[in-house]
Amino acid sequence: MDVEDRRRYFIVGSLILEIVQPLFRTRLENDYSSKGIGSLQAFLNTLPVLHTLFHLRHRNAYCCKDNFNCRNHSKLPLIYCQWGLLYTENPSQPGHNCHCKFIANPVQLNELDISLTSLVLLNCCNLQQAENNAVHKLRRYKNDYLSHNTECKITETEYKSMWTDLTNFVLQLDPNKQDDIIRIEKRPLDERLCIKYSTDLLNIHKKLNEIVTGIEGIDSAVQELLSYQRNEATCQYCKKRLIEHGIDERKTSPYTLGQNIFYPHHQIDLTSKFSSLLQRTTLDVVMMDDGRLVFCSSFPFRLLISNTEGLEIEVIPGYVDGSCLTAVNSSTVAVIDNHALSYPIIDLYDINIKDKIESVSLQGYEHTYDMTMIDDKLLVGADMNLLIIDYQTGAILQSIGIHCHPWGINVSGNKIFFSEEYENNIYWYSFTDDKIHTLTLPSIPFPMTTLRDGSLFVLCEDGSIQHVSSDGKQFKTLEKDQSQVFSYAGRIRYNSKQKKMVAYSSRFGMTILHEL
Repeated sequence: MDVEDRRRYFIVGSLILEIVQPLFRTRLENDYSSKGIGSLQAFLNTLPVLHTLFHLRHRNAYCCKDNFNCRNHSKLPLIYCQWGLLYTENPSQPGHNCHCKFIANPVQLNELDISLTSLVLLNCCNLQQAENNAVHKLRRYKNDYLSHNTECKITETEYKSMWTDLTNFVLQLDPNKQDDIIRIEKRPLDERLCIKYSTDLLNIHKKLNEIVTGIEGIDSAVQELLSYQRNEATCQYCKKRLIEHGIDERKTSPYTLGQNIFYPHHQIDLTSKFSSLLQRTTLDVVMMDDGRLVFCSSFPFRLLISNTEGLEIEVIPGYVDGSCLTAVNSSTVAVIDNHALSYPIIDLYDINIKDKIESVSLQGYEHTYDMTMIDDKLLVGADMNLLIIDYQTGAILQSIGIHCHPWGINVSGNKIFFSEEYENNIYWYSFTDDKIHTLTLPSIPFPMTTLRDGSLFVLCEDGSIQHVSSDGKQFKTLEKDQSQVFSYAGRIRYNSKQKKMVAYSSRFGMTILHEL
């Protein structure tokens, strides 16, 4: 596949999901707010809206109220899963087979995708003619060029014919989006984000979701099978892209706990480049997918970038108290600043342009302890919570209450691993059962990193390395000749694409380890 064709697809998808979708949601909220309606649920419960949407899902149905305005549409654009998201049968209305049989669910605006939001806008809101045309055309462009585009590429000819129209329609809805459009048009291809966007934009998962949710009274085993098939179909493209990038999941076999996996390749002595003070005040380090190292120091506050050999060091100056650092994508890192204000701030830096591009406020929280990524979202330990944050909007998507201040946060499959200061336990939260589980180790753990197979290396206070299974139920201590390369390490970070690990020690600098 031509890389530029792929990048053009990514640009258009980014415009649709990052600008158009929020615009549609805002326009919908403005419409019902202007009528004195306080929530989306209340808006959906109003008789005109319920009546209109009912007939967009049901054919040959005539209502006991307002039957003069009943419509029998030749097409039913509101699909089953969308209707099920919006409405539930009202048990207090037995015997009715019309719109009054249903009541709106407590659905939130951010649960409405671009297709559903545009459908409500076009049929239930008071749009000006130019707005109506813009919403209609943007919806059509999304369907024509993205929703059925299983190749996930857009040719130069297609791009030239659509981009001007797309930007004009966006600016009709909000003239202040010009700078955002320019920023998106210039962005480089982010393969990880592109794969996520393509999954969000393709209609196949929605159609398969209808099959799963539309069959009632089905045996649970069959239900699980259908759900599995739906996920498999959705992920076929992802698997194809992984293989294209040399990451064939069939070649990823689990490690044997405690086996010798890494060997030290070389060390980076920061004192040879700067001073011993820099080595002592470096707080965190990450390895990017291209092998570059990004580390932060607290005196002076700054980010530093180097290649894997520790050469060609570049500096991003600024007031960065890098108590924690994580790679967001191939060109962006996030840094926690606990001292910027009276509440923590997460600053995002583009290491290519060497500048801060975004800040996320955690107002209402006192302290943060660690941070990583989960499904292209930030996962932050704040006070006694695990917060899942959309770094593009700053919205907290989920808050998971826990019993401690979480350190050493790592993600493995559907689990979040973390530890607590002064305890010999590591804990893991499971999204499957919404519970926190415990594994007791021989010594107090802190830094840990997730390996390619989902298992974890955990450094303990007694100097040992514990190799913990991906299910969080077993561990094995590495032999001393294996673990001594991690002596005095304060941070360890594994990069599955590079198949390398960086271990940072205030005494010895940074050690780069390669996978056997």
